[in-house]
Amino acid sequence: MQRSRLRLALFDLDHTLLPLDSDYEWGEFTIRIGWNDPVEFARRNDEFYAHYQAGTLNVHDYVRFATEAVRLRGADAAATAHQQFMREVIGPAIRPQALDLIRQHEAAGDQVVIVTATNEFVTRPIAQALGVQELLAVQLARDTNGWYTGEIDGIPTMREGKVLRMEQWLAARQLTWADVDSTFYSDSMNDVPLLEKVNHPVATNPDPRLRALAQERGWRILDLFSADASAAATGAPAAA
Repeated sequence: MQRSRLRLALFDLDHTLLPLDSDYEWGEFTIRIGWNDPVEFARRNDEFYAHYQAGTLNVHDYVRFATEAVRLRGADAAATAHQQFMREVIGPAIRPQALDLIRQHEAAGDQVVIVTATNEFVTRPIAQALGVQELLAVQLARDTNGWYTGEIDGIPTMREGKVLRMEQWLAARQLTWADVDSTFYSDSMNDVPLLEKVNHPVATNPDPRLRALAQERGWRILDLFSADASAAATGAPAAA
């Protein structure tokens, strides 16, 4: 007897489940608490963010830059600061529409996985706040003392890297894409490789280029945080 296929509900995080970019907002937060120079850090953070939106970001350079303040201050100070970040920035940004969508997939028996290009330090507590245990984020290399080095460990979860990391996740469970029925929600053109790989791509709060591509290819478009929240909450396709 053929086993039923595992149903996967894959989610990008920033501008998909959250109405903000957690990586960018963490950088802005470090300025507010005095960890980074407000002028120079903001300039470089904006520059990196523009490259991300354009699909030209060098993720290794960015991770070194984004984790520098955390690395310099150590584990205890970093943990305390992140708790404040969750209270002041992330908690107020978590929307009921996003939680409802996750819970609907879970109630249907789907395995929920967040697949994000933001690093694990920033995103692990966010995934936990959303009630999602499975997180594929940019893994951070650690030194012999167990603290971050600024380098990336393994394949970064960006563009084609999201596909490769998902294939590693599947292989660890003795699965392939053929064994699963997969849905992926994302806002960004950076995620087209994974959107093309899954059975059910959903352009979610899409940027203009992804919206145009989704319309061209007949992909479902979901404006999760729009006034059409009732449609989003029921999982009904939003109007293109």
